[in-house]
Amino acid sequence: MASSPSLEDAVSELMDSPGGELLKSVRAYLRKRATAFFGLFLFGLIVGFPIAKRIVTWLIEEQRLPDDVKVIVTSPVEFLMLQIQLSASFGLFLALLLLITETTLRGIRHPLVLERFRELKIRAPKPGFSFVLSMTSSLVLAACGILYAWELLTPMLFEYLSNDAQEAGLATQWKLGAYVGFILNLCIASAIGFQAPVVTLLALRVGMVEPRTLTAYRKHIWFSAFVMGAIFSPPDPLSLFLVSIPVILLFEGALILHRLMPRKSALVKH
Repeated sequence: MASSPSLEDAVSELMDSPGGELLKSVRAYLRKRATAFFGLFLFGLIVGFPIAKRIVTWLIEEQRLPDDVKVIVTSPVEFLMLQIQLSASFGLFLALLLLITETTLRGIRHPLVLERFRELKIRAPKPGFSFVLSMTSSLVLAACGILYAWELLTPMLFEYLSNDAQEAGLATQWKLGAYVGFILNLCIASAIGFQAPVVTLLALRVGMVEPRTLTAYRKHIWFSAFVMGAIFSPPDPLSLFLVSIPVILLFEGALILHRLMPRKSALVKH
């Protein structure tokens, strides 16, 4: 009776497969660039520390606080820890940005990735005008999302929450970390949510998904938008609604724009 293959044989066979070769390539890349990622993280941590102090100080200036709202600290080190947290997040963002950029540029030229694209009948996007347009659109939409959160969401939600507390006879006081985190979470959630048109159009233009598929799963996508809003927005129904609805509207707008775009400009030739 032949013995069953051992775990080592199975792992060895997996690593010799195309997927395993790709994993080896990724592992080698991460080892090679680990120092660069860590260095960029430290750079962001050091540079971001004084910037974080200025941002927090700017946010809690009296003229920017809603009426009858006070920001307090419950520990002498709370302000310092908040600066460290924000600067560390900035450093992590820079490291992840470098990782995503290099992975994307290397991935669309990697033979194994290109072979997989051919199997799926997907044409890999090339760094050109379309790539630059996509990146520019992404940045513009992120800025619009942050502006939307700052100019509309933040004042509206602060007023709603303050009035709700005052109706119950409570004074409105925010811990420093909660106040800054509330604003930043709204800005981040809106910046991410406003990427819906770019993601939708890219998926359609490279042939990853058909328009009829998105239409058929429209309700599921809407539900996912509300789930995303629940994850990234503050824990109240109004925040959830105000973060999720723009994402749904932008998604629907992307579907309409795709129908209006000429078919000959599609990245996939049928």
